[in-house]
Amino acid sequence: MKSTVVRILYLLTGYLCVLLGLIGVLLPLVPTTPFLLVAAFCFSRSSEKLHQYLITHRIFGKLILDWETYGVIPFRIKLLSTSMMLLMVSYPLIFKTFHIGLKAAVVVTILCALAYIWTRPSEASLVKN
Repeated sequence: MKSTVVRILYLLTGYLCVLLGLIGVLLPLVPTTPFLLVAAFCFSRSSEKLHQYLITHRIFGKLILDWETYGVIPFRIKLLSTSMMLLMVSYPLIFKTFHIGLKAAVVVTILCALAYIWTRPSEASLVKN
């Protein structure tokens, strides 16, 4: 009984993350890739068919598989995500209407995210086995 409930929760979370990822394709402030990575994780524990669909997807499949297997974020994705993050956070930093505490929180959050992204390997060949 418990494993069935857990499996259903993973499945529902996977669907929710796919939906949020699709919204992220349309809205610039909502990320797509992290939601699809979480969806792949959830589907790997609830539906092998849906997991296989994600890792064989023509656009996202290789990125998800590289992440699952080696923890790799390709260099071009690092550059794209860095530029998008900096572009999106420039708005609250430029305008005076935002509280200095909010600006500081944004800067710290972005720096932490960028540190995480740039400390991941860019190629599977750089991963030590």
